[in-house]
Amino acid sequence: MTSESFLTDFHYVAKIGSTPKQGVDREAATEDDRRTRDWFKEFAFARGWEIRVDAIGNLFALVTWHPEAKYVVVGSHLDSQPLGGRFDGAYGVIAALHAAARIAERVANGAPLPDFNLAVVDWFNEEGGRFPPSIMGSSVYAGVMNKEQMLNVCDLSGISVAEALSSIGYLGVNEAPEAVSYAEIHIEQGRVLEKEQLKIGAVDSSWYTQKLDIEVLGEQSHTGATAMADRHDALVAAAKIVLMVQDVTKDFDPQDLVSSVGRLTLEPNSPIVVAGRVRMVADLRSNSSRVVLAARSTLLKRIADLELEQDIVIKVRDFDVREQQYFPESGVELTQKVAANLGFEARRMQTMAGHDSVAMNHIVPAVMVFIPSVDGVSHCEREFTSDEDMSIGVDVLTDITWELLGGALVKGTEQTNKQ
Repeated sequence: MTSESFLTDFHYVAKIGSTPKQGVDREAATEDDRRTRDWFKEFAFARGWEIRVDAIGNLFALVTWHPEAKYVVVGSHLDSQPLGGRFDGAYGVIAALHAAARIAERVANGAPLPDFNLAVVDWFNEEGGRFPPSIMGSSVYAGVMNKEQMLNVCDLSGISVAEALSSIGYLGVNEAPEAVSYAEIHIEQGRVLEKEQLKIGAVDSSWYTQKLDIEVLGEQSHTGATAMADRHDALVAAAKIVLMVQDVTKDFDPQDLVSSVGRLTLEPNSPIVVAGRVRMVADLRSNSSRVVLAARSTLLKRIADLELEQDIVIKVRDFDVREQQYFPESGVELTQKVAANLGFEARRMQTMAGHDSVAMNHIVPAVMVFIPSVDGVSHCEREFTSDEDMSIGVDVLTDITWELLGGALVKGTEQTNKQ
């Protein structure tokens, strides 16, 4: 398999659910998500690989040399954010498919038989844009989230995960392959590699993440007929909370904490009705759990004060809390070694964003690799990575996967997965 064949496939998949500004809109379990998954299956079937779909919709292509052996799992996700970028997730899946094809061809041409089997995966609903929380499929696989609870999660239209997967034909019944190790390659979604003019990042840890599900309950009333003194406007209170989430970062050193409100819904959402109910999700992230927990405490105090001031009810629930993960040192060193053999320096770095590798690192040694992002932008249509950088990444992923198939990170090594 060549870089040209990879690039042909990547740019073909990027047309599925494409947007006018060269992004993609392929939320989980939509028709366009189905089309990308069908393409994945066609790629695998053409090479005689087995396909499995598990009960949470994770899609696997299996290259099996030893029926009783475990699998090195490699992949990412094909779903996107609304009006998202065409690289986030999809690059990692297509790179993994091509890495697997190269390795299968290598073995067929006489290379030593690997110690383990190989599985390429498209994890279901990594983005969480339609069905929060994010990183759903891999978290269920890793036992971090409950399968039945996740199948019952509904989107804003009231459609459940189970119903949506059934509608596109991907609510599976197969047993997922048992992993022995995991590797994922992804765009950085930051500017470190670009600024330092490097091609490869070796991720050694993730940030601590804390989300808050916030419900503001006021009183629905007429925008014209209700006196200002008589209003209990849920949206006004919610707007103040949005600013609180922004302003809490000022309590800490710059770069120590990032925060946002990414989803906000209001009822009844009419131009002549004072909002009676608003729901939002606040997102706090830091390299230090201490910083996040301090910010959370400050927010809860300020929200309680606002509740009294506005004479409304505000309910706050912890949501999607992710401990900081440390990837195995042997995996970081493996990435550095493989990159050096190909003529590149691999920089140690953290991931501020969540990835399927973070979930998988709970149960098996995981390797996370970054390639550069132009301007560091992601989750938008302007997201971009060059063909050259993507091709280099496929070469690196191929050789990392080959090493994992030979027992790297498993034989004679010890996984470090600190909390």
